[in-house]
Amino acid sequence: MSDAQGYMLPCGRDMETVWERLDPIDTGVADAHELTCEYCSAARESLVVLREVTSELASEETGPALGLTGRIMSAVRAEVRRHHMLALPSAEPGGLRISEQAVAAVLRFAADSVDGVRARRCRIAVTETEGAVEVAMSLAVAYRRFSADAVDEVRERVRAAAAARVGITLVRLDLTVEDLYDA
Repeated sequence: MSDAQGYMLPCGRDMETVWERLDPIDTGVADAHELTCEYCSAARESLVVLREVTSELASEETGPALGLTGRIMSAVRAEVRRHHMLALPSAEPGGLRISEQAVAAVLRFAADSVDGVRARRCRIAVTETEGAVEVAMSLAVAYRRFSADAVDEVRERVRAAAAARVGITLVRLDLTVEDLYDA
């Protein structure tokens, strides 16, 4: 079975062949197997429904789903950096480790919880002390809702999240407002 064929039906035909033969069968050009095989018939019915539904969806003019940009940005932020691990203070043998990416996600979430603030990049730098890190985070702020006190609130929430949620101490937290957005 080749990669292009994929799934084989119990009768020995592959789904790709059933899919390719939908139109010929609709126009009355079916072979004896296609006319009598229960497996091909069931697969054909499912594929016809799939084709109809996808045609309807393809013909609809819709915009991006609500929150799509936020979900995309979350995925972009979740760069595959799981190989960068941070040692956490622990009395357990072997110790505990957490990915820097996971720590950055927790800290970004804390910053995002401040009204008018969206966290952007979050860089984690490990210090020589176990469980202590330096963080550099960039922010975008809503220019109509943002206040000077919001940066202090971001600082407090990020430090609290680092300690309470992750168990690390921030020895340095640099916040940079890089962008404004309309909210």
